[in-house]
Amino acid sequence: MKHAIYQMDIIPGDPEGNRKHIKEWLEKQVGTEKPDIIVLPEMWTTAYALAQLEKIADLDGEPTRGFLKELAKKHHVHIIGGSFANKVDGAIYNTALVINNEGEEVYTYDKIHLVPMLDEPDYLTGGKKQVRLFELDGVKMGLLICYDLRFPELARELAIAGAEVIYITAEWPSARKDHWKALQMARAIENQCYIISSNRVGSYNGVDFCGTSLVVDPWGTTVKEGSEERVETLIETIAISNVERIRSEVPVFKSRVPEMYQGWK
Repeated sequence: MKHAIYQMDIIPGDPEGNRKHIKEWLEKQVGTEKPDIIVLPEMWTTAYALAQLEKIADLDGEPTRGFLKELAKKHHVHIIGGSFANKVDGAIYNTALVINNEGEEVYTYDKIHLVPMLDEPDYLTGGKKQVRLFELDGVKMGLLICYDLRFPELARELAIAGAEVIYITAEWPSARKDHWKALQMARAIENQCYIISSNRVGSYNGVDFCGTSLVVDPWGTTVKEGSEERVETLIETIAISNVERIRSEVPVFKSRVPEMYQGWK
């Protein structure tokens, strides 16, 4: 599965400008690299312009949902659609979308863990539904948003359910850049699956973001890494067969003793 992972800068508070930019970028990637899957970062329509979200957030997923569906169908490409501010029944969520190459929505997820260091809880509402698997081309996948990466329970739940790839869409700050890479390697090693991330670069409101989008294989080896500062596209083809091989060589899941883990809170 060939991925095009966009490590982008984001125009704060300008959804239309950002959608126009993504359209142009995606069309270029499809024309030159011909990827199977596109991966976008967190809050790519607005950045963390939280105080403006009441006015500029999507309403019930639109127009971003329709925008991504149209692009996916037109170019016959799967889209891990990052996340965007989404107002539903008066509450604003940090919502991720996955669209298949027929233009069909296959998964929606509202970020559960809101990051206090970036004031998310002051403006956003945490997701109420648990993470779950989705499939693209028969591959079992999961998706987490940024701060979710710090909570290993989510990734483990997905892996136990059979996830072979877990995507991380993020706006991870430079102040915690060492954690960003270490946590992804840990999630890959402990769950023996691919971890694929798209993180933004640039700055907003005094916060610098660290890029370093990654593809980490099921052994925990970083096979592709973005720079800390540059806007760039990472192109990487992954072999899903590596997941089964690693899980066979080091049978962590067969060695689990789940009845001994109950009651941990």
